[in-house]
Amino acid sequence: MPTFWPGSREKHGDVTSQRDVSGATAASCSIIDMTTQENPYPVRFSVDYPDRPLDRATTAFRIFVTVPIFVVLATVSGGIWQWSHGAGRTSVAGAGGLLFFGPLLMILFRRKYPRWWFDWNLELQRFSNRVAAYLALMDDRYPSTTDHQSVHLDYDYPDAAHDLNRWLPLVKIFLAIPHFIVLVFLDVAAVVMVIVAWFAILLTGRYPRGIFGYVQGVIRWNNRVIGYAVTLVTDQYPPFRLTR
Repeated sequence: MPTFWPGSREKHGDVTSQRDVSGATAASCSIIDMTTQENPYPVRFSVDYPDRPLDRATTAFRIFVTVPIFVVLATVSGGIWQWSHGAGRTSVAGAGGLLFFGPLLMILFRRKYPRWWFDWNLELQRFSNRVAAYLALMDDRYPSTTDHQSVHLDYDYPDAAHDLNRWLPLVKIFLAIPHFIVLVFLDVAAVVMVIVAWFAILLTGRYPRGIFGYVQGVIRWNNRVIGYAVTLVTDQYPPFRLTR
């Protein structure tokens, strides 16, 4: 005689346990989550959500408040300023910027990625992201030139001889063209979302979580493409997704 257990049902002599099905589904989801966590994309980015009232005053004038730190960033990012006086023109160029051709040549001819070049690119990209997150209203603490604050960007130092294809850096820019096209639309939408968040913060003091997640995802996508095509730290093609 068949025995009926709670949460089970009989059909044509086969007993199917809903509890077992639910457990199997949960186990499958857990395996997928664990796999995603164990094998994330090499370029990892996140911003801590500010679960607190944000400063309305600095938010209201954020675009102006950001100018000093943006000038500092430009001086180490290869920014150029020009101004005219009388019949002449004066130009000032800031040194630095993300290193691209140097690592490309070293990977191509020496199968090496100098560690200090890697550290420079990583720290400059971290600094740039702190300024971007501040401008996007994701944090009301002024961007630091040293502390990571609430913005987290990381990627592992590659063993160029084993982890990187020596010829791939020559074509990565071209392979990333589909991402550049998609990012044009995503970036424009992100600007619109930041404007919506600006009004929301002024009215409520809070950054809408949905908008925060979208803006964070767009910045994450940009960082992945930069890591792949510009700083050349990975040969793994960037995924077309906003999530981790």
